Amino acid sequence: MEEIQSQSDNYRSSSSSASSPASRVPSSNFFYLRKPGSLRQPISFEDSPEWEDTDADVRVEEGGDSINAATTPVSPSLSKLNSGSLPSPPIPEAAAVTRKTAGASVVWKDLAVTIKGKRKYSDKVVKSSNGYALPGTMTVIMGPAKSGKSTLLRAIAGRLHPSAKMYGEVFINGAKTRLLYGSYGFVDRETTLIGSLTVREYLYYSALLQLPGFFCQKKSVVEEAIQAMSLGDYANKLIGGHCYMKGLARGERRRVSIARELVMRPRILFIDEPLYHLDSVSALLMMVTLKKLASTGCTLIFTIYQSSTEVFGLFDRICLLSNGNTLFFGETLACLQHFSNAGFPCPIMQSPSDHFLRAINTDFDRIIAMCKNWQDDNGDFSSVNMDTAVAIRTLEATYKSSADAAAVETMMLRLTEKEGPLLKSKGKASNATRIAVLTWRSLLIMSREWKYYWLRLILYMILTLCIGTVFSGLGHSLSSVVKRVAAIFVFVSFTSLLSIAGVPALLKEVKIYASEESNQHSGALVFLFGQLLSSIPFLFLISISSSLIFYFLIGLRDGFSLLMYFVLNFFMCLFVNEGLLLAVTSLWQNIFWSILTLVTIHVVMMLSAGYLRIRNELPRPMWKYPLSYIAFHTYSIQGLLENEYLGTNFAVGQVRTISGFQALHSAYDISQSSNSKWENLLVLFLMAIGYRILVFVLLHFHVRKNVSLHRIWQCRKSTT
Repeated sequence: MEEIQSQSDNYRSSSSSASSPASRVPSSNFFYLRKPGSLRQPISFEDSPEWEDTDADVRVEEGGDSINAATTPVSPSLSKLNSGSLPSPPIPEAAAVTRKTAGASVVWKDLAVTIKGKRKYSDKVVKSSNGYALPGTMTVIMGPAKSGKSTLLRAIAGRLHPSAKMYGEVFINGAKTRLLYGSYGFVDRETTLIGSLTVREYLYYSALLQLPGFFCQKKSVVEEAIQAMSLGDYANKLIGGHCYMKGLARGERRRVSIARELVMRPRILFIDEPLYHLDSVSALLMMVTLKKLASTGCTLIFTIYQSSTEVFGLFDRICLLSNGNTLFFGETLACLQHFSNAGFPCPIMQSPSDHFLRAINTDFDRIIAMCKNWQDDNGDFSSVNMDTAVAIRTLEATYKSSADAAAVETMMLRLTEKEGPLLKSKGKASNATRIAVLTWRSLLIMSREWKYYWLRLILYMILTLCIGTVFSGLGHSLSSVVKRVAAIFVFVSFTSLLSIAGVPALLKEVKIYASEESNQHSGALVFLFGQLLSSIPFLFLISISSSLIFYFLIGLRDGFSLLMYFVLNFFMCLFVNEGLLLAVTSLWQNIFWSILTLVTIHVVMMLSAGYLRIRNELPRPMWKYPLSYIAFHTYSIQGLLENEYLGTNFAVGQVRTISGFQALHSAYDISQSSNSKWENLLVLFLMAIGYRILVFVLLHFHVRKNVSLHRIWQCRKSTT
């Protein structure tokens, strides 16, 4: 170890090394953090504080055999720069974080991951990776596209899909154990946020969903997360903005998604691509913020595709992957020395991460082949004068035989030879609390999403007004019966068809559920009840406003009980339709296919509803059985007509009268029973329950499966 340390120190102090950042460019062009030479010490867990008592200082005893408080020292602060360099970027707001976190060490040994193909386990994404992460440090997994970065991150966190098979071992504080709820946080590359909430509201509702205890106790947790991610200036700003104000930029949105996991106060934080789609300034601010977070003692492990020189200087350790192979693991500056030893020194004025990716990314071979006759002013287009595959094999062979690999093995052995304190699982909020929180949050969202909710309400009223004026002045004679049947059919059918405008809002709710369910913040049953309870006031508002307009414009029978049945029947019709929309949206999770499917279903139901042709006259094989019995239009229209005409009589001439049932017999098929309208209402209620059960099954199985498959697809195809 002393020989390795001496070699590393000589490398850092050598001004003639081609890979030394201090010698490659003037120090005034950027700041570069020097890494201390005592980061390869084992951890002592004897005095590691429990989670509830983590306010102790975190410090390192250099030159000793252990690190107290289960952590390692952070890299020198940004104020300690190389001689002659420019001032470092300012530390974000609330840089002085007093609360310390007792992090945990993470070791992965001979970790390999294969993804199940069509026939067998054939796709080996990660191949025998070794490494570790220490408290108070940032460990980055870097590599080109299809290198297995996200797969390795998920394997360490224990979040692989069942179709992926993992080999090897993962140690947490020296013990083979899986990470429990609340002991770690995982931030996906793309997190669905709620644009109609402010940052503080979003984090507060997230805390209510995640943490047990009283509501007032969670406000302090939210404020800590806001300050930790430097979101104080944006705490009261809407995430998505509104018509007069822009929402948060991508950098702030990314920090909000990380802050959502911080409300649990995790000891280990996994982040998939924290710099995804961020510009250079936002990327630097993000990494400085994460560096500040690591300084509290939290263990940070994340993936990254590419970084600037300034961002690269903030990393503590780097795991370099290519095609699933580990080409290097160790301190960031030692990685530069590794490339130089292998024959690929970093050129002057080139970012280290750019140089790494240039050497190990096979996509550059195609670019070189296309531009083989093109030379720039400095000579060859390529700075690595050999095939990328050869470079990868050279780097891998050099690393396996290097002192860095031996040092990693020694450190892993020391970290796993003694078990530290086991990470405890934190309690969850009860399902009743989660349902109440989701209901209240959904109601708040509905009150602010004017496009998806209030505009729909206005459109319903306008449509009902149009239908009512078209069929107004019908009177109550026998000749008006057919026209009233047409009016009720058009009212039920067109308003049900108009409800498809709510697909975008429901799709957003399903995506939010998938995002929260992946981190165990919610569940299918909790989401279903929350969505159900929150939709009832909105649907009732639509039903009562539209029913009143239609009822009095058409001039239906007077009577408060008749009016209330009309409102209740239309409400149940909307309630069933909402369940159908949610089921189709959960099935497709795509706005185009959802709308196309729903339009088709509604048209088929309208054709089989018994108006265009009486139900008893419909062709039996398909239209009568089962379509006319599946269409909720049938029961809604039948109930409304029975409510209007049962118990009424119409004069035929001066002597003879006929009942309302007889008058309707040739226009629509209804029952003579006085209880039939309530039976139709009961059928609508049962259909609503049935659709909700279908939604539960789709959410529990299909949505979860689609999210996991999407993540695996990202691991194989995307830049991670």
